Amino acid sequence: MKLGDSNEDCIIERLCTQLTQLDDVIVGPGDDCAVVQLENGELQLQKTDCVVEGVHYYPDEQAERVGWKSMARVVSDMAAMGGTPHTMLVTLILRSNTELAWVESLYKGMQKCADAFQFSIVGGETSSAPDASANMISIAGTGKVSKESLTLRSTAKPGDAIFVTGSLGGSLAGKHLDFTPRIKEAQWLALHCKPSAMMDLSDGLAKDLPRLAKLSNVGFLLEPENLPVNPECSLQQALSDGEDYELLLTVPNQQVEHLLSLWPLERAPLSRIGVIQERSEKNSTLDGGWDHFH
Repeated sequence: MKLGDSNEDCIIERLCTQLTQLDDVIVGPGDDCAVVQLENGELQLQKTDCVVEGVHYYPDEQAERVGWKSMARVVSDMAAMGGTPHTMLVTLILRSNTELAWVESLYKGMQKCADAFQFSIVGGETSSAPDASANMISIAGTGKVSKESLTLRSTAKPGDAIFVTGSLGGSLAGKHLDFTPRIKEAQWLALHCKPSAMMDLSDGLAKDLPRLAKLSNVGFLLEPENLPVNPECSLQQALSDGEDYELLLTVPNQQVEHLLSLWPLERAPLSRIGVIQERSEKNSTLDGGWDHFH
């Protein structure tokens, strides 16, 4: 079987069945980040992510924007766990004909993200790639999260309301390069109205909501008329474009009024888009979403 004969989720699930975890691993594969308990009792977030030319950005994109995106994707995952970034390592696999000025501009964008979200880029690795292949930037990061703030994908309950921050669709128009990770919104939620479950939207609502539902062993009822669709985008684009990097979260129904009454106006808009249900074959999937192997 070739990778293109399956889908990303099935491939990851097949690979992860071979893995075993030590006792200090609180959360292993399957969530936005791994969570490891350190010897001092604190929790550490661990995340790796890559950005590939021709897949995550066009070859003629400004390198500074690509650098921002490569870092911001990891920050977004840490935000979805209720945490904050701490350190990042950078691995570059580049063609030998890549301009040095392009690489310098790439790092300028990375450092802008580090300055914005208060983390350190502490090292990395470089390797050459065959001249006919695509450039790749891989980021490995650690973050911090308190036990009280830690939020998982796997803990949604029937009756919970489903919310999303910001607006959806239109990532190919440039949003996917310039997005702002929802750290402030996630930290506010952890403090004032902790979600029952949360994740970031990287592959589109049509793909990510079923992932959250599967890990939580629940179904869902989506209310399409309530989706915050970006201007000039269709409903299908809002569901399937991917790379929105918004927060998808669930909140116990009895806390919804409290959440909406307190939500700060200066934060990204917050939209109620559905409800979590008991799981069945009819309420656990949506058509669409982006797959890395297709």
